[in-house]
Amino acid sequence: MTPSPSAPAGPVAAPPRRSGLLFAVGAYGLWGGMPAFFLLLAPAGAFEIVAWRILFTLVFCALLLTVTRSWRRFAAIVRQPRLLFLMGLAGAFIYVNWQVFVFAALHGQVLETSLGYFINPIFTVVLGVAFLREKVRPLQWVAMGFGVIAVLVLAFNYGEFPWISLTLATSFGLYGLIKKLAGARVDAVSGLTLETIWLVPVAVAVLLVVSSTDGIVFGTAGTTHVVIMALSGVITGVPLLLFAAGARRLPLVTMGMIQYLAPVLTFVFGAFILHEAMPPERWAGFSLVWFAIVLLTTDMLVQGRLSRRALPQLG
Repeated sequence: MTPSPSAPAGPVAAPPRRSGLLFAVGAYGLWGGMPAFFLLLAPAGAFEIVAWRILFTLVFCALLLTVTRSWRRFAAIVRQPRLLFLMGLAGAFIYVNWQVFVFAALHGQVLETSLGYFINPIFTVVLGVAFLREKVRPLQWVAMGFGVIAVLVLAFNYGEFPWISLTLATSFGLYGLIKKLAGARVDAVSGLTLETIWLVPVAVAVLLVVSSTDGIVFGTAGTTHVVIMALSGVITGVPLLLFAAGARRLPLVTMGMIQYLAPVLTFVFGAFILHEAMPPERWAGFSLVWFAIVLLTTDMLVQGRLSRRALPQLG
């Protein structure tokens, strides 16, 4: 409903939008700083870090469910086999995403993670066509074309297939698809709790293997290391909550534009702080992806404007 000219719509609507921007920027800002956080967890290896991340995330989620008195809602979701299965599937995809991301961060391939999350919106369009039968608009086709060319440039000219980037984009895209299929029936905290519960046996098995091979680092590298490792659950859960809060207050178009903050921060960290190699071929690949993103963003803005014009003007 469109407010009348005399209605004080501006002052009332502004605070939620401002707070939504703060929540969204906070979420994507924290996600963009993830590589720096995981580097603090060395000398622990990627498999150990992800295993502890799963266990501490579960602890954090349990605390949140207790504080918000949401156990009854959580139990209602558990009693629905389809939702339970979907959360298990989501857990599998997010585990792959976490494992590859941490491996890349610890092995000097932060720029590959940045590229993966730049590619992710393009891959999301592909998933929408393949699984949700969404229609692709002309600019989206062009953007996908530039995305494919970018991957080919990086694979052939740079001489290294960008498997990290593609795995991150694919796993997170499929994770998002599963969450979309679950819809509003699963809230953010309950969903993350279920996903981590599914992954607990994996985490325990990984820690057993690590303890019998390289040895567990947690508890042997000082108090600060223990505290930082324990914070991995908070670092996982807080951005998700901020994202959910921002998404409730902001239009989808705005959230779509803010999402690029995370890979931009990761790119800056990898290229200018860690000084990872950026030869011309890699610049060319990134530039093609960035051009594809410009096309997708333009299409998103145009469609958002057309949608608003199509809404019935009720006064």
